[in-house]
Amino acid sequence: MVVLSGLRQTGKSTLLRAEHSLTRGRKYRTLDDFATLTAARANPESLLEESTILDEVQRLPELLIALKHAVDEQRRPGRFILSGSANLALLGHVSETLAGRAVYFTLHPMTRRERHGNTSHTPCLVKFIHSNTVPAGKAVPVAEEEVLRGGLPPACLGDTNDVDEWFRGYIQTYVERDVRQLTQIADLVAFRTLAQLAALRTGQVLVTSTLARDAKLNAATARRYLDLLESSFIIHRLPPFLKNRSLRLVKSPKLYFTDSGLAAHMAGVATFEPGRDDMLRGALLETHVAQNLAAILGAHLPDAQLSYWHEQGRHEVDFVIESNRNVFAIEVKSATRWSDDDLSGLRAFLERTPACVAAVLAYNGVESVKLGERLFAIPIGKLLE
Repeated sequence: MVVLSGLRQTGKSTLLRAEHSLTRGRKYRTLDDFATLTAARANPESLLEESTILDEVQRLPELLIALKHAVDEQRRPGRFILSGSANLALLGHVSETLAGRAVYFTLHPMTRRERHGNTSHTPCLVKFIHSNTVPAGKAVPVAEEEVLRGGLPPACLGDTNDVDEWFRGYIQTYVERDVRQLTQIADLVAFRTLAQLAALRTGQVLVTSTLARDAKLNAATARRYLDLLESSFIIHRLPPFLKNRSLRLVKSPKLYFTDSGLAAHMAGVATFEPGRDDMLRGALLETHVAQNLAAILGAHLPDAQLSYWHEQGRHEVDFVIESNRNVFAIEVKSATRWSDDDLSGLRAFLERTPACVAAVLAYNGVESVKLGERLFAIPIGKLLE
């Protein structure tokens, strides 16, 4: 089986219904259809008599048992394609049910490359990882509107005047429908409060006890809510990079929203006001970079690992990419210029990590510059090109 999952409204159903190489020889069924869902509950085997695309499969987890038996009886690759807005690998028993029978893919929000129609060439990030040479040409800076709209197709490609209204409906649908389908939550208001507080912490090291206190929840409930947010692709937790000589490394994960537009809306940010939203501006731009990096690496370097580095009270690096035993460090700055102090974290990481072949200050300017041995300044717009 092939399992395609991702945040709601990233375009999974559109892809599965429009891509002829997928639809050829397979019948499309969605469990969003009440009649199909009812039939699946009554007689799940009836849906599996032919090659099938099953959309929104998280609505009926017990169907996966029938899928397991069907695959065991006839192991023909590609016979079933499953799709859902929840990470099946994080939903309890599901990962064990499909062990050895499924390969998983994630459809991320649209990247900057996709929105601009620049997908015919190899991503600049991938070229840099392979060559470690300064990218040629000037970059187009990342506009604030790009960050605030994010990468969900209806928001980033739709009418500017409708974005806030669309996000309001999106969140209401997620809380009132999707959450209730995935689990039983007695207090949806508390869940929504925690989600909003998490949006205000995007790009920060996650301290669950502090988040729970601010949300007026106990730590166990807060952890359960965070797990639900992650299993439904609203957030993801970036692990720390621990493979160097420092003894004061922060070992907690870093919290990111999957989509910067969704994070901005839940944090109550419609525009960036100078002097007021400076911290959130940096955090949301970092979130925007994170979602692009995850999508590019997932598509072009699927074996690469993405993490972050933080030395307690001293230095930090926003992103660390490990690919083929080589390490690349990326520090994101929202400004169009940089100072020598902005390079301190990257220099510390280079000193402590012999495997690091390149350290990049990703800033929102236009020119790429080599600053020293293994040290570069590359515009965010160029790095995500």
